[in-house]
Amino acid sequence: MGLNRIDFAIIALYLAGITLFGLRFRKRHRSLRDYFLASRDIPWWAIALSIVAAETSTLTIISIPGLAYDTNFTFLQVVMGYLVGRIVISLVLLPHYFRGDLYTAYELIERRFGRGLRSLTAGLFLLTRAAAEGVRVYAVSIVVAIALGTGQVASIAIITALTLIYTFEGGLAAVIWTDVVQTAIYVGGTLVGLATIVHLVPGGWPAIHAAAAAAGKLQVFDLSAKLWAPYTFWSGVIGGAFFTVASHGTDQLIVQRLLAARGRRESATALIASGVAVLFQFALFLTVGVMLWTYYRVPSAALGRADRIYPTFIVTRMPHGISGLLVAAILAAAMSNLSAALNSLSSSTIMDFYVRLRPASDEKHRMRVARMATFLWALVLFVLAVIALHKAGRVVEVGLQIASVAYGALLGAFLLGLLTRRANQVGAMAGMVCGFGAELYLWLDTRLPWTWWVMIGTGVTFGVGWMVSSIFSSDAPNENP
Repeated sequence: MGLNRIDFAIIALYLAGITLFGLRFRKRHRSLRDYFLASRDIPWWAIALSIVAAETSTLTIISIPGLAYDTNFTFLQVVMGYLVGRIVISLVLLPHYFRGDLYTAYELIERRFGRGLRSLTAGLFLLTRAAAEGVRVYAVSIVVAIALGTGQVASIAIITALTLIYTFEGGLAAVIWTDVVQTAIYVGGTLVGLATIVHLVPGGWPAIHAAAAAAGKLQVFDLSAKLWAPYTFWSGVIGGAFFTVASHGTDQLIVQRLLAARGRRESATALIASGVAVLFQFALFLTVGVMLWTYYRVPSAALGRADRIYPTFIVTRMPHGISGLLVAAILAAAMSNLSAALNSLSSSTIMDFYVRLRPASDEKHRMRVARMATFLWALVLFVLAVIALHKAGRVVEVGLQIASVAYGALLGAFLLGLLTRRANQVGAMAGMVCGFGAELYLWLDTRLPWTWWVMIGTGVTFGVGWMVSSIFSSDAPNENP
């Protein structure tokens, strides 16, 4: 069926509207505190929705339905681990982040260990976040290319350019408040899409439920002890918890939002609330995938790659107007995630590196450099997304795998600093190198699912760091935890 003028009008209206809305915040920042932390004056509910938007991305919207199409609801076990991880962050990490005036997660590392380890952790964040974000930006090109008929490189360029405009000008305040709008759009659009699929399947929801239950598509829990299965209860809850403590407790993409809250209590409330919202959201997207399986009743290979099933269904089967709304919803998720990445990459570049190299520079100069860094990171992500065009596999799992490779080393270093008095900078660096190497090996040369990588990398980093610190005990830590 394809899109018509009404659909294109809705998509164009969204793209223009969200860009103009983000530009409303361009005059509100006069310092790096305004630009990177939104003056620490964002309400908890807005931060919660921004966290949801930042971790959702197009990967979630197009690939999670594809995952459910091929399997079932067992991915929800990982999301349950996400909620457990948030509780751990609120109890262990947040108290330390709100002692002092921090801009990035890695300033905490310098306070405990020294400048060398801060540079190492921040550099590792920049490399892996850029790589993972390149895959996410590529994912949106799948949707835009299917919907608008543009080439995938052109699609990547369009979304990157529009997102850059308001992120460049508005800083974190623009990112968070556009996230709030975009979350409402993509969740609302998905609910409309779900209702539409129910209407299109003969027999409606009762027929969908009966067919899905008979095929085992509604299974949520897998209590087996299969080490090589990615989504069992044990790998999901334990692995998901470790992944989230790392991704939300040591990754500047999320920590930056937590630091923008009005206080520690509001930051913790936002973090826990975002976990509840994410659990609902993943259940929604998995339901869409199972419903699409009920509608088509053919293997995903017969329809092309699993990631293309949902966007293709939107364009070819949805009524006009609704299809345009759903394409706009997917673009909303893509732009919210990309804007978050650009601002966090820029903030770490400036605060963890540039300001330390140029401590005498004034605030006006730093603001100019901050905007320049945002622009340069947009170019980097565009290039990485083009490279990702040739990467096979479900894009959501590719993105999670890339992120997981570094998270164990980062989390291990943070835990060394917060949970031990013995650890020092030499030991922590040695532990990070070994932990990162272990995760690279798991990624490139084993069949072990990504859900276990962060736990193993954290354990290797912590263990090696503790032992090496014992040997080089004269290198005393900067501050006791």
